[in-house]
Amino acid sequence: MERTAALPRPELLQVADTVARDKGIDRDEVLEAMEQAIQKAGRSKYGHEHDIRASIDRKTGEIQLTRCITVAETVENESAQTTLAQAQKKKPDAKIGDVFIDPLPPIDFGRIAAQTAKQVIVQRVRDAERQRQFDEFKGRVAEIVNGLVKRVEFGNVVVDLGRAEALLRRDELIPRETFRTGDRVRAYIFDVRQEPRGPQIFLSRTHPQFMAKLFAQEVPEIYDGIIEIKSVARDPGSRAKIAVVSRDSGIDPVGACVGMRGSRVQAVVAELQGEKIDIIQWSPDPATFIVNALAPAEVAKVVLDEEQNRIEVVVPDDQLSLAIGRRGQNVRLASMLTGWDIDILTEAEESERRQEEFRVRSKMLIEALDIDDVMAHLLITEGFTSVEEVAYVPTEDLTGIEGVDEGTATELQNRARVFLEEQDRQNTERRKALGVADELAAVPGVTSSMQVVLGEKGVKTLDDLADLAGDELIEMVGKDKLTEEDANAIIMAARAHWFADDAGVAKTEGEGHAA
Repeated sequence: MERTAALPRPELLQVADTVARDKGIDRDEVLEAMEQAIQKAGRSKYGHEHDIRASIDRKTGEIQLTRCITVAETVENESAQTTLAQAQKKKPDAKIGDVFIDPLPPIDFGRIAAQTAKQVIVQRVRDAERQRQFDEFKGRVAEIVNGLVKRVEFGNVVVDLGRAEALLRRDELIPRETFRTGDRVRAYIFDVRQEPRGPQIFLSRTHPQFMAKLFAQEVPEIYDGIIEIKSVARDPGSRAKIAVVSRDSGIDPVGACVGMRGSRVQAVVAELQGEKIDIIQWSPDPATFIVNALAPAEVAKVVLDEEQNRIEVVVPDDQLSLAIGRRGQNVRLASMLTGWDIDILTEAEESERRQEEFRVRSKMLIEALDIDDVMAHLLITEGFTSVEEVAYVPTEDLTGIEGVDEGTATELQNRARVFLEEQDRQNTERRKALGVADELAAVPGVTSSMQVVLGEKGVKTLDDLADLAGDELIEMVGKDKLTEEDANAIIMAARAHWFADDAGVAKTEGEGHAA
């Protein structure tokens, strides 16, 4: 082939420098894109079966076009491969895998080749620019950024951040909020991810952390770490609650967030299109925190159920609508803020329910122990809510009740035990009639009444019980009968025979190998 010396092309380096500067990407990436484009044009001229390589000198800009021929054991492509025997004619010490490089003359780009080269360069530069954007913004998730609205498409806002574009989707905008091209916008970066069309930067103005970051910008004590934002709950565009705590006992966290004459909180409210913000004092005590979170409503009493992560809040009758809020907004935000399920009752409803529970328990004790209502009321008032408690407490607990002597206490316990034994006998008969296996009945923690309930639900063997999950067992027997911890313990006890069987099989196999 004819060999022609490559000429210096300083204009190529100038173009690469300009593109790299304008797009904010590395100069070498632009030059690599140009090399690929020239390589593609070379293959178009000499044939795609040839292994054509192009390189641009980083100092002079001259283009070197070469053809590579690889020494191969089996030649599959004669244009790019050669046998060892032919290679050794040129170079006696050649071996398999060696590459011979033949220089090629520079090519004149035709119109189509130039167009193809341009497309390759543009695509490579675009890919490099997108990668640069991804690398720059992936570490900026959870930051607030400012930008200009570039265009609005079907309610979604495309934001120009200077060196990248970001998307503010319609569902991430505050309700009734509109933007026009050229408007300034402030938003929170909540996700940056690679997609087939390139890296995408997703913004939000409804994210709870957007409000938290706005407070950090307005309140120096939050930025410095003296005040900590513990949690945020928002109903975007309407109302929000934010829980704060101070690490310095001399600084009031609520007052610092409100600012002089409300200046700090008003700056955040203005950015959030008038969203009303309740600033709450956080407390490590759940009951105190929940009472604070329900502000401005007053709370009379709370009852916590830590196992179910649920709290019952009793409020005065005239505070019910305030505690619940419009369309349940206040209690919903308080629940989101604290992480607890909140049930709200009025004092009248709570009193009525307490009276009903008292009546039901009294009736149960009267029928089970054959006592009058005065004695039943006395027992319940002293905290005895079930026959089991009467049967198995120390006798002195009963004699400590005013009007109950030792003889009465012993008689009450005897009656309670007789009642429970009879109940167990009836449950055992019912359990056997239902076909519930003895192995299931022997599982620790499974009471006779639970055996009957499980049999009625179709759980009759040890494997049936072992196949259940803890929450399924609780749902079957009732939340008031079983805690999550006890349910899991019962199921693990039912599964014990599975592990014993596996151990037995392993032992048998081991003995077989030894034999």
